[in-house]
Amino acid sequence: MAAGLVSSPGAGGGGPRLLVRLRRALRLRHYSRRTEQAYGGVSGSTQNQAFAALLFLYDAVLGRPLGMCWGLIRAKGTVHVPVVLCRAEVGAILGEMRGVPALVAALLYGSGLRLLEALQLRVKDIDFERREIIVRSGKGDRHRRTMLPEVLMGPLWRQLDARRIEHEADRRRGAEGVALPMGLARKLPGASGEWAWQWVFGAMREHKSEGTGKRRRHHLHETVVQRAFREALRLAGIPKRASCHTLRHSFATHLLEDGYNIRAVQELLGHRDVSTTMIYTHILNRDGRGVRSPMDRLVAPGPQTTLRGPLPPNRQL
Repeated sequence: MAAGLVSSPGAGGGGPRLLVRLRRALRLRHYSRRTEQAYGGVSGSTQNQAFAALLFLYDAVLGRPLGMCWGLIRAKGTVHVPVVLCRAEVGAILGEMRGVPALVAALLYGSGLRLLEALQLRVKDIDFERREIIVRSGKGDRHRRTMLPEVLMGPLWRQLDARRIEHEADRRRGAEGVALPMGLARKLPGASGEWAWQWVFGAMREHKSEGTGKRRRHHLHETVVQRAFREALRLAGIPKRASCHTLRHSFATHLLEDGYNIRAVQELLGHRDVSTTMIYTHILNRDGRGVRSPMDRLVAPGPQTTLRGPLPPNRQL
């Protein structure tokens, strides 16, 4: 099996290696780099991911579709209820963050963005007049619009002012400009250096382009925000297994708590199917899913009971 993945299955092994052909097929179909990494590293994937990777390999790369695979059983998926922070916890975490990571984290909660969606925002994606953020090529390569919180408009203006100064300095040094999506580099040859296409959150340092060897600035790496979030979580003393993505979960849950329609929340999150959004209703005491415990209606046996009443102030959840 390992040898088959290294050498070509053709006669004499004269063709390109199979993994190279797999990557070419994925890129030709505009699959994301994350999918490419997952499909190219089947040994560490889940059963279903490995099965999907093999189907793609035989269909798109080898040209030998497997068709119906009788007797194969797909692994049953596990439904995970996401970790959600209460509003006070969100405020405590954001209060411990500083600088650009704090602004990125605020957008995850305030606009319901995924981390990479926030880091890959370009200047033209921020619409201050309409108070909207345009998310281009989000998960599943879908575009959507979401809200721009009024409280973040000022910090975003200041961030863009700082980025414009940085961008102008980059151009004076002869930097190549930012990477453009898909085939836009050919259609719009000068766009990579235009202000509208620059990253809102640029990396702190430039890097050398693989293709041309010129210097260009990538967007801020996700680990910068992830490290800052973990440290803020620790400083805030919140004993939850939370991550940056938890802010997006909290955005959706808090909107539903406020009575907003689940279809509207679905659009803001960019979910293709409302059933994906419905997972947040499992957290809420609404829509008939949540019932009050009979313990909460139990009449106390007498004045000496210790079972009734709120938690002491130092034990509030």
